[in-house]
Amino acid sequence: MNAQKPMNRWWVVFGAILIQLCLGAIYAWSVFTPALMAEGWSKLQTQLVFAVGLASFAAVMLVAGRKLNDWGPRRLAMAGGIILGAGYLIAGLSGGTGFWPVLLGVGLVGGAGIGLGYVVPIAVGMNWFPDHKGLITGLAVAGFGFGAMAWVKLAGAWGELIATIGLAHTFVVYGVLFAALVLVGSLWMRMPPAGWRPAGYQPPSARAGAGGEEFTAGEMLRTPQFYLIFLTFAVSAGAGLMSIGLMKLYPMEALLAHGYGAAQASAIAGTAMAVFFSIANGIGRIVWGVVSDRLGRKYSVMAMAASQGVILLAFTAMAGNEYLLYLGAALIGFNFGGNFALFPALTADEFGNRAVGRNYPYLFLSYGAGGILFPILGGVLGDMGNFPLAFSICGVACLAGAAALSLVSPPRREEAHRPFSVHGFFHQLHLLEPQESAAEGR
Repeated sequence: MNAQKPMNRWWVVFGAILIQLCLGAIYAWSVFTPALMAEGWSKLQTQLVFAVGLASFAAVMLVAGRKLNDWGPRRLAMAGGIILGAGYLIAGLSGGTGFWPVLLGVGLVGGAGIGLGYVVPIAVGMNWFPDHKGLITGLAVAGFGFGAMAWVKLAGAWGELIATIGLAHTFVVYGVLFAALVLVGSLWMRMPPAGWRPAGYQPPSARAGAGGEEFTAGEMLRTPQFYLIFLTFAVSAGAGLMSIGLMKLYPMEALLAHGYGAAQASAIAGTAMAVFFSIANGIGRIVWGVVSDRLGRKYSVMAMAASQGVILLAFTAMAGNEYLLYLGAALIGFNFGGNFALFPALTADEFGNRAVGRNYPYLFLSYGAGGILFPILGGVLGDMGNFPLAFSICGVACLAGAAALSLVSPPRREEAHRPFSVHGFFHQLHLLEPQESAAEGR
């Protein structure tokens, strides 16, 4: 064991939350959309910036997973903060209202900065807290959800930055803040000394589904379990991402149709997104993480995806009433936040604790896929005047995702090296071996 005294591991949690508060800026995008639409943007254009940001986030995170060991977590986080800040500066210094500069700055460059930084707190946190994977992953990414509320309110009702200094200067202020705060949080982003472990903790055995059997990325990509988890993450996260992009626009329309005034509808919809959705988003990350440490990752994901599907189907009847809207926004946010605590921990369980930094970015590509498909679907159907259909499609997709996840059983490394066949696909899922299904549910 390394003779150097390790730092207090809770400083890692503090640094992780500080970083994620800034990376969660992408979820504050909806606060800018009304002002941009007043400048002539279409609903589809507002969703394209959001979708490009999500896709860039997911794609660059794959690079970050590969570079984590080479660059080190601290340098990777610092690079992410600087690039995220630069993206918002590009949007602001170009005037703040041009579609292409904002798409480039906030979407492409800003998303890349988020992708570089995002994997760091998760990988570092799991190495410092192998005894509480669900809890620590939830805490590490909670800032991502809570950050949306802070940035929405700072730009809107509380700070009134957009109304006071305009879009361009708001983008500039955010760019500077993001870079500075991430650089501070990165100070605690380092792995524990070699051989360190928490008091009383015993590493898991090299057993399928326990996190002790380490898969390479190539081995993981040859398992059917990966693709079923990928599908579930894509629809569950994608549905939530579409909801984020539309949580201001759709409720405003629904409230106006139910007799609310324009100013009142705007305030209610803004509160639904900035307060109820955002707070529940952060809380859901922690609560679902704790639940999964007890219930098991598989059954927690199934419960989360299935309940999200039901809520999304009901949301079209809730959006036109102030208090039902608040309830619906909170429930959608709560379940959406759970994705980011459950899927990293599920990846660690199924494909190895120590390998999660390089393996999770491959699964996270599903977030990018869902982030492209569902927000664009919402924008297209919104321009056609049919937001309810978009939410209904997402609800059905989440129910299908829960069904897909029910087929997942712990993979085995040796099976990943066998040639592909239909029989082998079902054999790897252990659907042909019901007597071995007791290992499921971890």
